[in-house]
Amino acid sequence: MLRGVEYGSPPGFRPLLLDLYRPARDPQHPAPVVVFLHGGGWRVGRRDRFGPAFAGWRVGPFDRLVRAGFAVASLDYRLSGEAVFPAQLHDGKAALRWLRAHAGELGLDAGRVVLWGESAGGHLAALLALTDGRPEWEGDVGEPGPGVTVAGVVDWYGPADLRTMQRQSRPDAVSAPDAVDSREALLIGAPVPQAAERAAAASPVSHVSAAAPPFLLAHGTADRFVPSGQSEQLAAALRAHGCRVSLRLVDDADHLWAGLRDPEPVFTEALAFAVQVCGPLGLPAPA
Repeated sequence: MLRGVEYGSPPGFRPLLLDLYRPARDPQHPAPVVVFLHGGGWRVGRRDRFGPAFAGWRVGPFDRLVRAGFAVASLDYRLSGEAVFPAQLHDGKAALRWLRAHAGELGLDAGRVVLWGESAGGHLAALLALTDGRPEWEGDVGEPGPGVTVAGVVDWYGPADLRTMQRQSRPDAVSAPDAVDSREALLIGAPVPQAAERAAAASPVSHVSAAAPPFLLAHGTADRFVPSGQSEQLAAALRAHGCRVSLRLVDDADHLWAGLRDPEPVFTEALAFAVQVCGPLGLPAPA
């Protein structure tokens, strides 16, 4: 494992770090990569945390992915208290370019990358994939050059459209996305109703096209932070463009899979999706 590797250093900000977990090196078969983006409402979060539902696992999610044949790059990115959007997207782009630039020396297959995020990280994973190949979203953080090839996206309960979150929210919601001090307002630097263009730019649904990679969206129907309608809306947009998408709505699960007695099935489903779109140990993905 390589811990605390710097992938970028935006002027005036802290260095941006990633942890890289790797399977046993096989020169003939570079490892496909899962890029993990943590949650935390864009305000908090750490690259070494996969989510509280998995904290008690004897073999944690990162190690399970490695055992399946994947390398895992888990990223820090600038939080909303440090910089507003699109800084977070630019940081993710920089990490993907770094992985591509160093793939050969690290035994990574930059042509087979799955983006996996939860909550705010799911939002960023979706944005990274949906803006792939669009130079205006690359930013100037880190090393220049090409990025990776995104084979698929696992988006767990991530916001998809900042403009519709308020009206989709449950009666027992614990946050008001349109409020002046909401997580969403802090992300874009203004209340959502007063910054429609910025809110649209920061919303994955605004960037959906027929070029999108396969998506697996998973969301609890009792989510009080990010309404499950967000994943339903993104799934509908992807389907409308002829994209491959699987939507799993988990009955009675709250945000972060709270209330779910056993998170094993949702993790196993996501791992199976990653294997299907990517193929372990650099082997060809199934047709």
